[in-house]
Amino acid sequence: MLIYLLRRILISIPTFFGITLITFFIINMAPGGPIEQKLQKIRMSGGGGGSSVGISQELIDNLSKQYGFDKPVHVRYFIWLKNIARLDFGDSFAFQEPAIDVITSKFPVSLQFGIASLILTYLICIPLGVKKAIGAGGWFDQISGIVLYIMVSVPVLVLAILLIVWFAGGSHFDWFPIGGIKSDDYDTMTTGGKIMDRIFHFVLPLVCYIFGNFAELTMLVRNTMLDVIKSDYIRTARAKGLEENTINYKHALRNAMIPVATGLGGFLRVFLAGSLIVETIFNLDGIGLLGYQSILARDYNVIMGLTFISALLLLVGNIMSDLIYVLVDPRIDFK
Repeated sequence: MLIYLLRRILISIPTFFGITLITFFIINMAPGGPIEQKLQKIRMSGGGGGSSVGISQELIDNLSKQYGFDKPVHVRYFIWLKNIARLDFGDSFAFQEPAIDVITSKFPVSLQFGIASLILTYLICIPLGVKKAIGAGGWFDQISGIVLYIMVSVPVLVLAILLIVWFAGGSHFDWFPIGGIKSDDYDTMTTGGKIMDRIFHFVLPLVCYIFGNFAELTMLVRNTMLDVIKSDYIRTARAKGLEENTINYKHALRNAMIPVATGLGGFLRVFLAGSLIVETIFNLDGIGLLGYQSILARDYNVIMGLTFISALLLLVGNIMSDLIYVLVDPRIDFK
């Protein structure tokens, strides 16, 4: 197992370099970089009525040197790698502060929704999938299956708009607030009031966060559970006269959870669980909105910082999935 783990780590190194290299070259080749945007602001600042001012080559050269674009793109990539080795992400062109500070300032919002959606998804989907498998072909399995297929078919954008129209004062009920994760008078509330205020702000965005993965995980649990129930050792357990609940929830469920448990390695991605659509519609200042704004502003250091963190979490999560796989099923032996 140790040899396999070392091999996976070694494979992850070139994978990481490949992800960051491709991303770096793509964003640097895209038009409308920070220099062009700065020059456009200078042009529009002269005259107030949209008139332009002359741009000298000296000014362009100075801006190129200031932003580090006076060197070839491959040289800039190696400079970025050297800085990353010191955990120096550079400064944000748009926010005029260290890129890592910009990124970490957006973590709390996305992290809260990421953790909450992960926990709720597993707590609801696993029992639901087991119940569907036990009663496969019955009325509950069929009706819930139709509901799940409908859920898969509804885009998150449409769902968010419908929730606002129906439950956030759009046209019908005014049950939940929209915008941010707390009210303006949050600091003056009692402890119980603060908890309820957070819950009411979380409900609609959280529904949108878990909506996409809900059906997928439920069907995975159902189908895996069905395969296990049909196994020979389950039939043997029934022949021995064991109770049905003992068979289903003690013997079958444990093996059915192997594919689900291996997916827990991806829990690290909750740190970057921001959703552009959800955060934009519900006015949540999180990672998803930051990534979109950084791309529009060609904020290279923030983009590369997000790429670095997401690639690292992805690779570490994949290795953790393999470790969890071995812990859950000792029969697996990676060589």
